[in-house]
Amino acid sequence: MLELEPIGIFHCKEKYPYDVPRQGVLAGANRGEIELFPGRNFEQALLGLEGFSRIWVLFHFSQAEGWRPMVLPPRHTEHKQGVFATRSPYRPNHIGMSCVKLLGIEGLRIIVEGHDLLEGTPVLDIKPYLPYADAFPDAKAGWTEQAEAKYAVSFSETAAAQLDWLENNGVPCIRAFILDRLENEPLNSRRNRMCGDLLAYRTWRVRFEVTEGRVLVQEILSGYTQEELQDTADKYGDKQVHRLFLTQRRR
Repeated sequence: MLELEPIGIFHCKEKYPYDVPRQGVLAGANRGEIELFPGRNFEQALLGLEGFSRIWVLFHFSQAEGWRPMVLPPRHTEHKQGVFATRSPYRPNHIGMSCVKLLGIEGLRIIVEGHDLLEGTPVLDIKPYLPYADAFPDAKAGWTEQAEAKYAVSFSETAAAQLDWLENNGVPCIRAFILDRLENEPLNSRRNRMCGDLLAYRTWRVRFEVTEGRVLVQEILSGYTQEELQDTADKYGDKQVHRLFLTQRRR
């Protein structure tokens, strides 16, 4: 029986699967860090790694349950593909891999950028990215070459100010979520969770308009009614943030 033992844990602000894009290269400048476990000589194992600009992180899809031989990718196609032809987490062994930018090493902490992992993800291994061995620019990309055109997403002055406020008040991943979901088929309700004509992110709603290949995010709204906010029950533990948001919005 094959057994894998994690070498560390990944820490970041992204907690939910929809907080990160399907590929780390689409994540932009989001940061995270690998915390290696002490007492296992990993200090020596890290020697020489600081000279590389990118690393491969192998990890366990700890939130995935079961596996599926056929999956529907989030982009590029309306047809199911074999799981081995995708990066889906619903794999027989739930092993993931991500090529991230290495920013620095501080003891047993490895700081990275441009990741697609979640808080608490078990890390299985780390390997250096080697351009001469890992990059094949002329390689065929299979069904992904049928990529749909991207939409240019912009934010109104109101929406930009609201997102700044939310990111500073405990909702750190909403901007990246909006970009990820609205850049490709923004009106596709199968891919995006919609409440009427609004994009839903947890208990928040995003009003936007689409015109000729462009998306304008107009404003961010609370998903709670006034009656719900007056109720002391707080399933998601975020009603106080919504109350403060609505207070500053009225100013």
